[in-house]
Amino acid sequence: MTVRVLTIGAGYFAQFQLQAWKELGAELVGLCDTNVDRAANLATRFDIGRTGADAATMMDSLRPDLVDIVTPPQGHKGLVQLCQQRGIPAICQKPFGSNWAESTAMAAAAQQSGVMLAVHENFRFTPWFRECKRLIDNGMLGPIHALSFRLRPGDGQGPHAYLDRQPAFQTMPRFLVRETAVHFVDSFRYLLGEVQAVSAVLRQLNPHIVGEDAGLVVLEMKSSCSALFDGNRLNDHSATNPRRTMGEMWLEGAQGVLRLDGEARLWWKPHQEREREWPYDPGDESAFGGACRALQAHVLRHLQEGTALENSAWD
Repeated sequence: MTVRVLTIGAGYFAQFQLQAWKELGAELVGLCDTNVDRAANLATRFDIGRTGADAATMMDSLRPDLVDIVTPPQGHKGLVQLCQQRGIPAICQKPFGSNWAESTAMAAAAQQSGVMLAVHENFRFTPWFRECKRLIDNGMLGPIHALSFRLRPGDGQGPHAYLDRQPAFQTMPRFLVRETAVHFVDSFRYLLGEVQAVSAVLRQLNPHIVGEDAGLVVLEMKSSCSALFDGNRLNDHSATNPRRTMGEMWLEGAQGVLRLDGEARLWWKPHQEREREWPYDPGDESAFGGACRALQAHVLRHLQEGTALENSAWD
């Protein structure tokens, strides 16, 4: 069955999700955005026949099988409600909702209604995190005691930071945690299990933005290991494209250390042995190694085959 998708939001990141739907064979039936010119330009690029500015009207006229919400957080509540009222499954972009109360209310409503609501939390679907999870599960690292990720995309300096790509970043409160660190909190949960305690020290390094853009976040996991997110958006790291992995990771277990570098290569150092490259498929050059496509394929399998959903709103 070909899934008919209505996308809401034609901003910078929508292009990656639209490309993934095309590659997965979904039918893009419409593109909705309050900026009609922006929607029209993107619709032409991806051969989408219908555009419009009113989401409810487009849902009612097109009757899609799935709605992909790719808008900033302040628009999530109303759009999710429109989908729930019509019984239409939806994927909602992260950060999910404007605040904790709003996000939990949306998730609870979806759970009660039984209408699928997933969150586009794509980093756990990167090829490198999937391979790390496979190696943890097969016992190669032994019991894990620590994980650290050093985020350095190098895209946040000066008065023009983010303006050419995602200008809302400049005015987002709690920017580092809400927009960026959420990816890694979710990925750490995917790799290590649930969090039982968290502490953080956050800073604002670029005076031209509103929110914090640097900080240290320490997570104590229920599995008794710890995870450190050490991030700033100003400095870069050694990589052809610093935004491919966004940084570097060290995953430490009793049997050795698995390291992710900026080229999406994994390096394995067994205890008291030399480090060597660990061969695996790091994906293509699309955003985050094809993570959008992998997430969207995961949701399609859930809708078509009833497989378990990793990225439900309630989770």
